[in-house]
Amino acid sequence: MIYIKTEEDIEKIRECCLLVSQTLAMLAPLVKPGVSTEYLDGLAEEFILDHGAEAPCKGYYGYPNATCMSLNDVVVHGIPSAKTIIKEGDILSIDLCTCKYGFIGDSAYTFAVGNISDEVAKLLKTTKEALYKGIEMAVAGNRVGDISNAVQTYCEARGYSCVREMVGHGIGKSMHEDPQVPNYGRRGQGPMLKENMVICIEPMINMGHYNITIDKDGWTARTRDRKWAAHYEHAVVVRKGKADILSDFSIIEKALETR
Repeated sequence: MIYIKTEEDIEKIRECCLLVSQTLAMLAPLVKPGVSTEYLDGLAEEFILDHGAEAPCKGYYGYPNATCMSLNDVVVHGIPSAKTIIKEGDILSIDLCTCKYGFIGDSAYTFAVGNISDEVAKLLKTTKEALYKGIEMAVAGNRVGDISNAVQTYCEARGYSCVREMVGHGIGKSMHEDPQVPNYGRRGQGPMLKENMVICIEPMINMGHYNITIDKDGWTARTRDRKWAAHYEHAVVVRKGKADILSDFSIIEKALETR
């Protein structure tokens, strides 16, 4: 079932999404060589709790941590670990949620660690640009397939593939609500987008084939060919004419300037 939010609901979700962005901005200068993903996860959870919110990823269907930390060929749902040490030239996608007032905010950002190759930098740039191509389609009267197709055509035209098994989603009182928002599809297909729907658009884009595998931990999704992947996510409100983005990359990117 698709839930249409009130303006009051939306402002509560916005606050949660901005806290996600603030958490990612806090972590941004610390994503550097020699740091473990477990250390970053602990800082994120502490920051969220200190701001009067909960970290709903922790315990979600048994997931053990407050964040997902996905390194290099891990597409999504990488489990933070003391053994996973970030190195120069890596990329790290951090995906997390916050919960306050009974509503949830969600966003993700892929960080470059030091100097990355031109090839990997192009992957990150394309994935982020594809996110905004999808957001341009998140207006009342369009369909989910218009978002999906915008992401797919932009990425495939540049030689990348879009993960099939993992998708964007609605968000509100639950972390994952209807509708599903794939990163591939046909224009004019799927559920109609209506004003005040809140959805998460999140391109998960691979340098190689779109096939993925799941590790024995039941969570870590990595590319089958072990080529690298990037992931960016915004929560947005469907509006007439132009989507309203609830999360904020600008504060993350400002924080990155201090590294």
